[in-house]
Amino acid sequence: MTVTASSGSTRVSPQLYDTLPLSSVRQAEQQDRFPEKVELETLLSFYRSGSARVEAARVISANADTIVAKAANRIFAGGTPLSYLDAPLTPFNVGQPETTTLASDQVAAATSVRTFAQGSGGTGLLGRILEGVQADADVRVVLPPGFSPISVARYGTERMRKSLRDMGWFLRYVGYALVAGDPSILAVNTRGLRDVLEKACSLAATNVALQEMRAAAANLFRKDSESRQLVIDCFNVLLKELAVPTPSARQRLGSPENQGLQLPATYALAAESRQRFVMKPGLSGREKAEVIRAAYRQVFERDIVKGYSQVVAPVEATQVSQGQLSMREFIRALGRSKEYRRQFYGRFSNSRVVELAFRHFLGRGVSTIEEFRRYFAIVSQQGLPGLVDSLINTQEYAQTFGEETVPYLRGLGEEAQESAGWGSNRKLFRFSAPFEGAPQYITLYAAYRQPLPDQHPYGGGNDPLGLNYGAIFPSGTASVATRPAPFNDDSRRILVGNGMAQPGQMDSPQFRASTPRRVGPKVVRLQQIATGGSSVPRRGGQPSIRGTEASTQAVIRAVYVQVLGTTGYAGEQLKVEEIKLENGDISLREFIRQVARSNAFRRRYWANLYITKAIEVMHRRLLGRPTFGRREINSYFDTAARHGFYGVVDAMVNSPEYLTAFGEDTVPYERFVTPSDLNARRIPALRRALDPSAIPDLTPVKRPQVAPSSSFRSSGDITPRNLPDRRLRQVTGSWTARFAEGEEAAARPASSPPKSLRQPPEPSRRWRVSPTSPGSASSGWSATIGSSARATTSPARGQISGGWSAQVSANGFSAAVAPQPGAAMAKALDGARPQGFSRRRSLGQPVMLLPDAGEAMVQQVIEATYRQLLNRVPLAAERLGDAESQLRDGRLSVSEFVAVIAGSDLFQQRLNRMAPLRAASAAYLALLGRAAQPKEVSQYLATRGKKGQGAALDDLLSGKEYADSFGRDTVPYLKGMATADGIPLATVNRTALLYAGNAGLTPPPRGAI
Repeated sequence: MTVTASSGSTRVSPQLYDTLPLSSVRQAEQQDRFPEKVELETLLSFYRSGSARVEAARVISANADTIVAKAANRIFAGGTPLSYLDAPLTPFNVGQPETTTLASDQVAAATSVRTFAQGSGGTGLLGRILEGVQADADVRVVLPPGFSPISVARYGTERMRKSLRDMGWFLRYVGYALVAGDPSILAVNTRGLRDVLEKACSLAATNVALQEMRAAAANLFRKDSESRQLVIDCFNVLLKELAVPTPSARQRLGSPENQGLQLPATYALAAESRQRFVMKPGLSGREKAEVIRAAYRQVFERDIVKGYSQVVAPVEATQVSQGQLSMREFIRALGRSKEYRRQFYGRFSNSRVVELAFRHFLGRGVSTIEEFRRYFAIVSQQGLPGLVDSLINTQEYAQTFGEETVPYLRGLGEEAQESAGWGSNRKLFRFSAPFEGAPQYITLYAAYRQPLPDQHPYGGGNDPLGLNYGAIFPSGTASVATRPAPFNDDSRRILVGNGMAQPGQMDSPQFRASTPRRVGPKVVRLQQIATGGSSVPRRGGQPSIRGTEASTQAVIRAVYVQVLGTTGYAGEQLKVEEIKLENGDISLREFIRQVARSNAFRRRYWANLYITKAIEVMHRRLLGRPTFGRREINSYFDTAARHGFYGVVDAMVNSPEYLTAFGEDTVPYERFVTPSDLNARRIPALRRALDPSAIPDLTPVKRPQVAPSSSFRSSGDITPRNLPDRRLRQVTGSWTARFAEGEEAAARPASSPPKSLRQPPEPSRRWRVSPTSPGSASSGWSATIGSSARATTSPARGQISGGWSAQVSANGFSAAVAPQPGAAMAKALDGARPQGFSRRRSLGQPVMLLPDAGEAMVQQVIEATYRQLLNRVPLAAERLGDAESQLRDGRLSVSEFVAVIAGSDLFQQRLNRMAPLRAASAAYLALLGRAAQPKEVSQYLATRGKKGQGAALDDLLSGKEYADSFGRDTVPYLKGMATADGIPLATVNRTALLYAGNAGLTPPPRGAI
């Protein structure tokens, strides 16, 4: 497919006529206000007179032939002009009954008589003179100089037909204007016809014909003065526009980056007129304020002063009102403001920033990719100020807006628009433009340079997701990838076979008859059995065809899943058709037709979907493949317009492709998919690169011959029994604990192996008294483990000391190590490798409260204190407001503020949720900035157990170390990862181990302390 992308057409934003309701509320909409009383009264009178205007249009339509005949007889001579009309403007009954059918010659004769009778309404020259004198002054026909009737014979048949057709068009547009209540539609379609009429026919004759039509139409409303005046006004607009020469087209100067364009005046007249806001010195204060508000609406796309009470650049706004600053410089100040930077610069990419800046400061979109590249380089190098200055300093801005005019959107009718960015311009002018972050123009220009993907011919948004359930489509407004594609009727999509065998060329007999392979979809068929009897008497002895109950129900469920997407609810299932299918009264294809015609299918895939999407989904459900292209879809459009929903279903089920692919007994299955469906169904994690080295060698190798053992193996060698293993190594031991000096280890008795592996040795203990020196007491005990162990204990006198010994050998164990004070706590606090040294960069600087500190410094001290003690800044409801106020007033020092937080429920609950060792470490880290030593942990836990946690924290805050380290005005901080006097290296390592950085909790909630 070599078709490139398109930016859309005029259908994206069709031309709208300036009707009375639109013109009444347009100014209020542009000024962002409610309609005023005069505007509301105009709307009220418009809707009240609606029925009268519709009735006037109906009367003119019913008498269209008479009105056109009078005008034609006035400007043509020498024949019956109305006979050249291709078809009568209104239905005419010549008097025969409706059931009577006339021959072609009779119809022609009746038409000629009718046209002659209507065309001979005049009574010669005298009658026309009297008719002109008796006519009203406002509809009197005034013959222009040089007018003479046109001979029918010399004018020719072709020209006569075109002239009668044009007069019928004029009268039809008058009826449109009556219904719309605004003659602007006449001005739009008539301006510029003067030159055409002068070259093709007589302008004077056209003027006389319109005057005759005006008089004839006005005579129909003699009793209704309002409708008569409205009809006269519409014809007067036609006469006025034909008298005005064709205005010149609006020119747009070109440049090396932009092409020169021109806009016809008729398009400019039909465009939606935008109010211009110009800052003049003579304006009143209210008018100047309105102009400034218009500048806010243009730059910020809404009135931020009214909606959000934000006054951007108040000094510049005052200078503009006083005449000290031009509107151009005020727009520059708004573009450089921090509000504009936050709303339209910081949230978007540079590509989208350039597009929005063009809308705000030049009132248009990006014209070419060269223009986009230049301004993209400016915003990348100079930022937002450089972009704003480069746009406002351009010659285009000076010529279009000058120094006093507020920029406005230059959309349809304001100036010529490039077709290259038509759709992107329409999207840029929407109210939702600031909420679309994806760039529109650069993606469109990139799509111009490469062919379109294999997508739906009417836009990528019409392709549903490749799901079995429901119909889910990508958004056509949120995604810029769903632009319309200019595919012609000869373009076909590339479809991928879903496991089909040799599909051949698309839409060929081989393509339609292709069947799935083993890797393809599962084919479900209704296996019917001929019973040979007649189960239904009305068949007259024909053989009955039935399917087995189990297979039939499986086929029915498969039909529901394929057609509806689910097995269907109980109320959605067609029980009557299911019984007919089981009895063999209908075929499977007819059952599928009934399911597709059901309300459940219609509600899912027809009623709530656009016609293009509905056809695509139904095609996938019933024929098992997406549509090929426009030609196939257009045929379904015609079927839907002529026969509706049921016609589309029948066209698919009765198609030759359905009969060839599925026949009468096969449930439709998914035969072909799109490349996008195939990519969406692939799992990226399962697509691994092929590694040939990882493939094992599957070549068979001869296994080695193992010589059998020649020793005898009994059943005891094979089956384990509850007997001691002879190969088991006998390990016996003894240990002795002593509490006094001079105690000797008990003698090791002779050991014998246990009688069984499940029989543990029975220890025996005894106390004994060891000889000690006078004046001292010692007590000790010993235990020996063996087959007949003995233990001796002896009380001692004097000072108590302790120790333990153990001996380990082939037959026993013995050792003697004297325990150190706090050894158990040191072992409990021993951790893994300290990881906090790599996070020392995240340590903040000490925060100190100076005597003359401002609010910013006080707030910094408060937040630093919360983070040090709580590892976070608390919520507004959790903050200690009274303590913070006292700190601001100087009634509390930093150390006292720390004590208040340490005694609060926040810090107390934090410690209570921790284990004792972790709570002690957290308290020391928060208040002293280092990890606790084993002796300090024991002391903290002892104080906590006796006096409570508050007393333990007070001991830390009132200690000498806190006063020397932080004093009264410094917030505690983590200082334990630096060596200090009196702090062992193990404590430094433990501090680094417990420090988790700014992104973690100190100490960590998990892991060993």
